[in-house]
Amino acid sequence: MPPKRICVPMINKKLSVIILSVLLISACATTQSIIKSTFPYTTDLTVVASAQPGKEYDALSMATSFDQNFTKDGNNAYMINTVQLTSAKLRSINPLSFNIGNISEVKVYMAKPDGSDEIMVASRTDITPEVGNSLVLDIDNSHHLDTLVREKHIRIRMTYKLRNNIGTDAGMRLTLGLSAHPDK
Repeated sequence: MPPKRICVPMINKKLSVIILSVLLISACATTQSIIKSTFPYTTDLTVVASAQPGKEYDALSMATSFDQNFTKDGNNAYMINTVQLTSAKLRSINPLSFNIGNISEVKVYMAKPDGSDEIMVASRTDITPEVGNSLVLDIDNSHHLDTLVREKHIRIRMTYKLRNNIGTDAGMRLTLGLSAHPDK
């Protein structure tokens, strides 16, 4: 004898679909906030050997986040807000042994790809001469970066002053950690 089927009224089905849709939408916002808080933005910048000690120079580059590779338009931040910087780290990558202590101060700015809406997000003005090849920067998390993280790329401008002459260009990797919350 086949099992009995229980018929669910049509209203319950519609209600179930609505509840499931609401849960799915809110889960997407939560998922986006978790992903944006997990994958940092990274970019490579060059400190040029021709820079003179004591003078300020700029290094420009575009930063991206690994999670942007999995979206159609490179943007996965439509459902998040209150995005703030949580960490900033600079390390030498070419040569690996480059002493960041050759730099006396550094400031990091984020902007839209065209350079508009630029804001300073990290800095370090007291770099010690023997810091080594890695440096944690002081962050300024007073800014909300919501509109910037909705861009496919973020323009990074790093200003720096050398303490000493350097013999070769130095490649630096900047890593910026973020925190984000689901949009309500």
